[in-house]
Amino acid sequence: MTVSSTLHPTPFGFISFDNNEQFHSTVREQLAQDIDVLFAYAELPNPLIDACRYVMTGQGKLVRPLLVASAFSSITANNDNSLKQTDIKQESSEQDDSLDALLESNADYDMARRAALAVELLHTYSLVHDDLPCMDDDELRRGQPTAHIVFNEATALLAGDVLQTLAFEVLTAELPTFAPFDTAIASQLMAIFTPRARRMVSGQMLDLNAEASDSISQTDLEAIHRDKTGALIEAAMLMGGVCAGATAPQRMALQECAQHIGLAFQVQDDILDVTTSTDTLGKPAGSDEKLDKSTYVKFMGVEKATDYAQSLFNDGRAAIMRELSSGELSSENEKTNTDALLALIEWLWSRKK
Repeated sequence: MTVSSTLHPTPFGFISFDNNEQFHSTVREQLAQDIDVLFAYAELPNPLIDACRYVMTGQGKLVRPLLVASAFSSITANNDNSLKQTDIKQESSEQDDSLDALLESNADYDMARRAALAVELLHTYSLVHDDLPCMDDDELRRGQPTAHIVFNEATALLAGDVLQTLAFEVLTAELPTFAPFDTAIASQLMAIFTPRARRMVSGQMLDLNAEASDSISQTDLEAIHRDKTGALIEAAMLMGGVCAGATAPQRMALQECAQHIGLAFQVQDDILDVTTSTDTLGKPAGSDEKLDKSTYVKFMGVEKATDYAQSLFNDGRAAIMRELSSGELSSENEKTNTDALLALIEWLWSRKK
């Protein structure tokens, strides 16, 4: 493994999966600590740093960092189980290499922490800019007033700008509580992340263009959302997998799963926009209708859109289950209860905001 310098003397331990509530709580706590570390490193001036902290520490779902952590956990556990099933007896060699293996594993985990930060920084930047008067002109996000309301439009614009730059910088920054970055993994993460960041912005432009068009089809809408929403979900799952050493078939399964889940997530958002209150959503309900946006509800109605979302979640789940080689798991329910990524998919399907 190639790293930029010596390892941090006390690398962080693994986040293991026991149950969804425990796992999500631990990931959220770790992310909150890592955000503090990153902002201390960045040394941004006021009020820019205040705006960045404000938007990054709200009551968001943190779906994308949870996807990174869940993919990392699932692939790590799956590959560990595969290794346990091989009958190779090298006890003395294993003892000699145990410290190196531990440090390498923690370095890989720290790369997943960087990836989780990267996707949440990029996602939050997109929300800050989406809410600006020149875009969706929203005044509520994540249950609190939007950045341009609390600060001002110029500060909100710059906060989004710097969060976007930090999303890439964090993958190789010298951060005090992280093991030094692994150059090989960082290169792979950048190759995954950068084109999907571009696709996200392209999708936003296509979405704005669609608002002015009367001839958008469902096929057009899906193409928009595979970029606007799905691209970053793809990035999150693939980046978590890469940090865990995912094989080529596992990466293909993660990408296929992410494509289904990303589209399902957007269909869900369209449904929740017309079926859930502003208080529950944490953002203005009915905003799609106010902006006369093309949505899956407009094309299908709530019932058929719900059925479509369910089928997409089912397809995403099936793609992952084909690559989970834990033969000792006897049923789909048992896999869901013991696998972080499958449990997250179930959690996403049941979400109310």
